Amino acid sequence: MPRSTVQFQRGLSLTSFLATYGTEEQCREALYRIRWPSGFCCPRCGHRSCFLIKTRMLYQCTGCRTQTSLMSGTVFGCSKLPLTIWSLPFS
Repeated sequence: MPRSTVQFQRGLSLTSFLATYGTEEQCREALYRIRWPSGFCCPRCGHRSCFLIKTRMLYQCTGCRTQTSLMSGTVFGCSKLPLTIWSLPFS
């Protein structure tokens, strides 16, 4: 019987995947790098500087003070699921 190309495709092992994306903080850091690869950019004014409001997990622009969620405007925007669930590999 031939070997399944789908089942044995190259990629991350589950152990490696969980070491990279196993915690909520690791998932947030990865999403930040994907969403803003050149650093934060305010969606309202384009300013490049912000600070994190840790109690609400919002980024506030230092230029116009607009608060932006890391997940707003993404597929995760209206979800109540944690990022660790969203990032699980499909099997």
